[in-house]
Amino acid sequence: MKTKSTTVIGLIRDGKAVIGSDGQVTMENTIMKHGAKKIRKIFGGKILVGFAGATSDAFTLFERFESKLEQYKGNLLRAATELAKDWRTDKFLRRLEALLAVVSSEKTLVISGTGDVIEPDDGIVSIGSGGPYAYAAARVLLKYTKLSAREIVEESLKQASDICIYTNAHITIEEIE
Repeated sequence: MKTKSTTVIGLIRDGKAVIGSDGQVTMENTIMKHGAKKIRKIFGGKILVGFAGATSDAFTLFERFESKLEQYKGNLLRAATELAKDWRTDKFLRRLEALLAVVSSEKTLVISGTGDVIEPDDGIVSIGSGGPYAYAAARVLLKYTKLSAREIVEESLKQASDICIYTNAHITIEEIE
Protein backbone atom coordinates (compact mmCIF):
# COMPACT_ATOMS: atom_id res chain seq x y z
CA MET A 1 0.00 0.00 0.00
CA LYS A 2 1.37 3.42 -0.95
CA THR A 3 0.39 5.72 1.89
CA LYS A 4 0.63 9.46 1.40
CA SER A 5 -0.26 10.57 4.83
CA THR A 6 2.28 10.63 7.62
CA THR A 7 5.50 9.44 9.15
CA VAL A 8 5.73 6.91 11.98
CA ILE A 9 9.06 5.54 13.18
CA GLY A 10 9.99 3.27 16.05
CA LEU A 11 13.11 1.55 17.38
CA ILE A 12 14.79 0.01 20.39
CA ARG A 13 18.08 1.23 21.85
CA ASP A 14 19.73 0.61 25.20
CA GLY A 15 16.64 -1.15 26.53
CA LYS A 16 14.25 1.65 25.60
CA ALA A 17 11.51 1.17 23.03
CA VAL A 18 10.31 4.37 21.37
CA ILE A 19 7.80 5.25 18.68
CA GLY A 20 6.96 8.64 17.26
CA SER A 21 4.88 10.27 14.59
CA ASP A 22 4.10 13.60 13.08
CA GLY A 23 0.65 15.11 13.52
CA GLN A 24 -0.39 16.14 10.02
CA VAL A 25 -3.68 14.94 8.57
CA THR A 26 -3.97 15.46 4.84
CA MET A 27 -6.96 15.00 2.57
CA GLU A 28 -5.81 15.00 -1.04
CA ASN A 29 -3.73 18.18 -1.29
CA THR A 30 -5.11 19.99 1.77
CA ILE A 31 -3.76 19.92 5.32
CA MET A 32 -6.79 19.42 7.56
CA LYS A 33 -5.11 19.04 10.97
CA HIS A 34 -1.66 19.64 12.43
CA GLY A 35 -1.68 17.84 15.77
CA ALA A 36 -3.26 14.40 15.35
CA LYS A 37 -2.05 11.60 17.61
CA LYS A 38 -1.19 8.54 15.51
CA ILE A 39 0.58 6.45 18.14
CA ARG A 40 -0.67 4.65 21.23
CA LYS A 41 0.46 2.55 24.16
CA ILE A 42 -1.61 -0.62 24.32
CA PHE A 43 -1.68 -3.85 26.30
CA GLY A 44 -1.16 -2.20 29.65
CA GLY A 45 1.53 0.13 28.30
CA LYS A 46 3.79 -2.74 27.18
CA ILE A 47 3.34 -2.29 23.42
CA LEU A 48 3.70 0.83 21.29
CA VAL A 49 1.76 1.02 18.05
CA GLY A 50 1.42 3.65 15.34
CA PHE A 51 -0.52 3.83 12.11
CA ALA A 52 -0.39 5.26 8.65
CA GLY A 53 -3.57 5.34 6.60
CA ALA A 54 -7.24 5.83 7.34
CA THR A 55 -7.82 6.82 10.98
CA SER A 56 -11.02 4.88 11.59
CA ASP A 57 -9.41 1.80 10.05
CA ALA A 58 -6.41 2.20 12.33
CA PHE A 59 -8.55 2.41 15.46
CA THR A 60 -10.34 -0.77 14.42
CA LEU A 61 -6.95 -2.45 13.97
CA PHE A 62 -5.64 -1.15 17.32
CA GLU A 63 -8.63 -2.76 19.06
CA ARG A 64 -8.27 -6.03 17.15
CA PHE A 65 -4.54 -6.14 17.79
CA GLU A 66 -4.93 -5.54 21.52
CA SER A 67 -7.57 -8.28 21.59
CA LYS A 68 -5.13 -10.66 19.89
CA LEU A 69 -2.43 -9.74 22.41
CA GLU A 70 -4.80 -10.61 25.23
CA GLN A 71 -5.88 -13.83 23.50
CA TYR A 72 -2.26 -14.94 23.05
CA LYS A 73 -1.12 -13.72 26.49
CA GLY A 74 1.20 -11.02 25.18
CA ASN A 75 2.95 -13.17 22.55
CA LEU A 76 3.64 -10.29 20.17
CA LEU A 77 4.66 -12.26 17.10
CA ARG A 78 1.72 -14.66 17.37
CA ALA A 79 -0.77 -11.82 17.93
CA ALA A 80 0.65 -9.91 14.94
CA THR A 81 0.51 -12.99 12.71
CA GLU A 82 -3.08 -13.76 13.70
CA LEU A 83 -4.11 -10.12 13.14
CA ALA A 84 -2.48 -10.13 9.69
CA LYS A 85 -4.20 -13.40 8.84
CA ASP A 86 -7.61 -12.05 9.91
CA TRP A 87 -6.94 -8.74 8.19
CA ARG A 88 -6.23 -10.49 4.91
CA THR A 89 -9.06 -13.03 4.99
CA ASP A 90 -11.96 -11.32 6.81
CA LYS A 91 -14.48 -9.75 4.43
CA PHE A 92 -14.77 -6.58 6.53
CA LEU A 93 -11.16 -6.22 7.66
CA ARG A 94 -9.57 -6.70 4.25
CA ARG A 95 -11.08 -3.39 3.15
CA LEU A 96 -9.20 -1.50 5.85
CA GLU A 97 -6.47 0.78 4.52
CA ALA A 98 -3.71 1.26 7.05
CA LEU A 99 -0.32 -0.02 8.13
CA LEU A 100 0.73 -0.64 11.71
CA ALA A 101 4.19 -0.12 13.20
CA VAL A 102 4.63 -2.02 16.45
CA VAL A 103 7.40 -1.73 19.05
CA SER A 104 7.87 -3.68 22.27
CA SER A 105 10.88 -3.80 24.54
CA GLU A 106 12.18 -6.74 22.46
CA LYS A 107 10.74 -6.54 18.92
CA THR A 108 9.80 -4.16 16.15
CA LEU A 109 7.22 -5.16 13.53
CA VAL A 110 5.32 -3.78 10.56
CA ILE A 111 1.90 -5.33 10.00
CA SER A 112 -0.04 -4.90 6.75
CA GLY A 113 -3.40 -5.89 5.34
CA THR A 114 -1.72 -8.00 2.69
CA GLY A 115 -0.70 -10.47 5.37
CA ASP A 116 2.80 -9.16 5.96
CA VAL A 117 4.37 -9.26 9.40
CA ILE A 118 7.87 -7.89 8.96
CA GLU A 119 10.51 -7.84 11.66
CA PRO A 120 13.23 -5.56 10.24
CA ASP A 121 16.83 -6.74 10.57
CA ASP A 122 18.00 -3.43 12.01
CA GLY A 123 15.12 -3.08 14.48
CA ILE A 124 13.78 0.14 12.93
CA VAL A 125 10.16 0.33 11.80
CA SER A 126 9.00 3.18 9.63
CA ILE A 127 5.76 3.63 7.73
CA GLY A 128 3.95 6.34 5.82
CA SER A 129 5.05 8.62 3.05
CA GLY A 130 7.87 10.08 5.13
CA GLY A 131 8.90 6.66 6.45
CA PRO A 132 11.85 6.17 4.10
CA TYR A 133 13.33 9.56 5.04
CA ALA A 134 12.96 8.95 8.77
CA TYR A 135 14.32 5.42 8.33
CA ALA A 136 17.46 6.66 6.58
CA ALA A 137 18.06 9.28 9.26
CA ALA A 138 17.54 6.75 12.07
CA ARG A 139 19.98 4.26 10.52
CA VAL A 140 22.73 6.88 10.36
CA LEU A 141 22.02 8.19 13.87
CA LEU A 142 22.03 4.66 15.33
CA LYS A 143 25.32 3.85 13.66
CA TYR A 144 27.27 7.06 14.20
CA THR A 145 25.93 8.67 17.38
CA LYS A 146 25.29 7.89 21.02
CA LEU A 147 21.88 9.60 20.96
CA SER A 148 19.09 7.95 22.95
CA ALA A 149 16.26 6.11 21.22
CA ARG A 150 13.95 9.05 21.91
CA GLU A 151 16.42 11.57 20.47
CA ILE A 152 16.89 9.44 17.34
CA VAL A 153 13.14 9.12 16.78
CA GLU A 154 12.66 12.86 17.30
CA GLU A 155 15.50 13.87 14.96
CA SER A 156 14.43 11.33 12.32
CA LEU A 157 10.90 12.78 12.33
CA LYS A 158 12.27 16.30 12.05
CA GLN A 159 14.35 15.28 9.04
CA ALA A 160 11.34 13.64 7.40
CA SER A 161 9.23 16.75 8.04
CA ASP A 162 11.80 18.84 6.18
CA ILE A 163 11.50 16.58 3.12
CA CYS A 164 8.03 15.01 2.95
CA ILE A 165 5.07 17.30 2.21
CA TYR A 166 2.71 14.89 4.01
CA THR A 167 4.71 15.13 7.28
CA ASN A 168 4.92 18.03 9.72
CA ALA A 169 7.04 18.86 12.77
CA HIS A 170 4.21 18.47 15.34
CA ILE A 171 5.79 15.38 16.86
CA THR A 172 4.34 12.93 19.38
CA ILE A 173 6.62 10.38 21.03
CA GLU A 174 5.84 7.45 23.36
CA GLU A 175 8.37 5.19 25.06
CA ILE A 176 8.61 2.14 27.28
CA GLU A 177 11.51 0.48 29.07
